[in-house]
Amino acid sequence: MFQKKQKIYSETQGVCIVENIVQLPAGKGETLPYYVLKSISDEKTSYIPVNNHQVNLRELFTEDEARELLQSPELEKNEQLKAAVNYVLQSKE
Repeated sequence: MFQKKQKIYSETQGVCIVENIVQLPAGKGETLPYYVLKSISDEKTSYIPVNNHQVNLRELFTEDEARELLQSPELEKNEQLKAAVNYVLQSKE
């Protein structure tokens, strides 16, 4: 589980900050925990279920992982991934 204020990578939004973890109604009086993610590139906010989410979420890449991804053919196909790798490498300079 990610923590509030943690920077993570979302396959749909790129680098995001976990702004909060909230409980949202799920029907029949039940609630489910959701991440409130804010994209650092365009400041869009999204709500992703903590459990059983379909969007790939992961911890932000390390500098070494980002450098390895520079060699990946996937990088040229995926703008979110490319922006995230650049973000990590620029933040280390």
